[in-house]
Amino acid sequence: MSIWHHPEIDFDAATSFGDNSMPGHLGIRITARGDNWLEATMPVDRRTHQPFGRLHGGASVALAETVASVAGALTVDPAEKVVVGLEINANHIRPVRDGIVTARAIAEAIGRTTQVWTIRITDERGKLVCLSRITLAVIPVQQA
Repeated sequence: MSIWHHPEIDFDAATSFGDNSMPGHLGIRITARGDNWLEATMPVDRRTHQPFGRLHGGASVALAETVASVAGALTVDPAEKVVVGLEINANHIRPVRDGIVTARAIAEAIGRTTQVWTIRITDERGKLVCLSRITLAVIPVQQA
């Protein structure tokens, strides 16, 4: 059973929502979805490196929060509700120096007032780079 508010998701529209903010600056793109998951990619380059030429942990967290927040937003009626981050954690498993990383946000719990998502970020070989979990609050539009 699908968790999405609308059966069709426009990946370009979901991506362009962040064009003028951090997701756009980092090159994050929404790329795929399943019944209970959403994927996004991010380049590993000068925008996302730490000073030693590796993927910055903060960039991984920004990717994780972005893909889960977009996913969460796609589960609610946007005329009535929005989702905002309450808590996020991340375990950085392996370094990446270049290429593309892919984040898959998987719904763990979709409630009326909170959502929990697990995000797995992998490199181009499918190796785990970062494992993250986020809790989102579901709030009325007028409180956003």
